[in-house]
Amino acid sequence: MAARVLLQRRVAPLAAAALVGSVGFSPRTAHAEAPSERRYSRKPIYDDDFDIPPVAKPAPAPAAHPTSPAPSEQAVDAAAGNTSPAAPPAQLQSVLEPDVTTVVRTRAPTPTDRLAAQIRRARLFLYAQACVAEDAVNGAMARAFALERSFTSTIASLAPPRESGEKLMPGLIYVLVAGMAGSIVARNRNILLRGATPLAFGLGAAWTVIPVTMGNVSGLVWEYEKRVPAVAHAHIRVREGIENGVYMARLHAELAQNKVHEGVRGAREALEEWVRKGK
Repeated sequence: MAARVLLQRRVAPLAAAALVGSVGFSPRTAHAEAPSERRYSRKPIYDDDFDIPPVAKPAPAPAAHPTSPAPSEQAVDAAAGNTSPAAPPAQLQSVLEPDVTTVVRTRAPTPTDRLAAQIRRARLFLYAQACVAEDAVNGAMARAFALERSFTSTIASLAPPRESGEKLMPGLIYVLVAGMAGSIVARNRNILLRGATPLAFGLGAAWTVIPVTMGNVSGLVWEYEKRVPAVAHAHIRVREGIENGVYMARLHAELAQNKVHEGVRGAREALEEWVRKGK
């Protein structure tokens, strides 16, 4: 027991001295604060050690051109015994360090790029031609539909209204019969009369039987004739001549009728006077 107590008393100071020496002469640097990053030479026992987020390092500030120190600073350095050489001025620094120009080299087009450009140009050309063809087809269809609509509306406008009481079916048959009668009358005449007589008979019958429809037809014909001024003027002259001829014919017919009535009245009065005298 005495030896054991003596041994403990001798070994304890030696162990404490060895521990202090190992700490004092250790090559590791002692930091006043904890290091920013913790590195482990082996895998840690606990996983919580990896939950500490890394500390972001500040970006290095751009190096500024050194400038010559102020005269007061030079005097202070001289007084302090600092004989370090002064930094060169900014102009000298710019001369000593020439500007570095960056040369950007463009890549030459590859065969694939040239093929893609040609395909793009061909596709654009085909698209433009397809658009032109589509516009032409749409325009042709629009014109066809407009022509059809104009034709149907024109035919519908020629029909007489319901309130007029005019019927086309028997009237057209009468017109055809009148035309055939005119051709029969002029069958032994010259070709001019054989062509004009059926037309005159048919037009006369049409104006007599279906006057409303003939008025609509004449209005439509006049609209087309106005597009050609020469034909319109000729039509006006012919119509005026026909109207004047009809007027003069009616006037002469009235005069002849009056003369006949006067002659018949005179003959009747003379006959009555003769009969009265004979009695």
